[in-house]
Amino acid sequence: MAKIAVIGAVLEKPEECQSQFNAIISEYKHLVKGRLGLPMHEDKVSAISVIVVGELDEINSLTGKLGNISGVNVKTSISKKEI
Repeated sequence: MAKIAVIGAVLEKPEECQSQFNAIISEYKHLVKGRLGLPMHEDKVSAISVIVVGELDEINSLTGKLGNISGVNVKTSISKKEI
């Protein structure tokens, strides 16, 4: 069964890792229900939240790929309720 999750990411050097981050999100676009990005140019960081709905394995795979990007910190909150 599918679950809903919120993936929160902080890109510490967005100019170096944002294109790779976006490419991975595009690979999983079938899961993505919403995305909010906040570029903080003065601090040279970006904060991004992504709402996804999918199987637990898919959500974990996406989170793992994003977390393996240098300069990206990721945390995911997954609902206990199946939808």
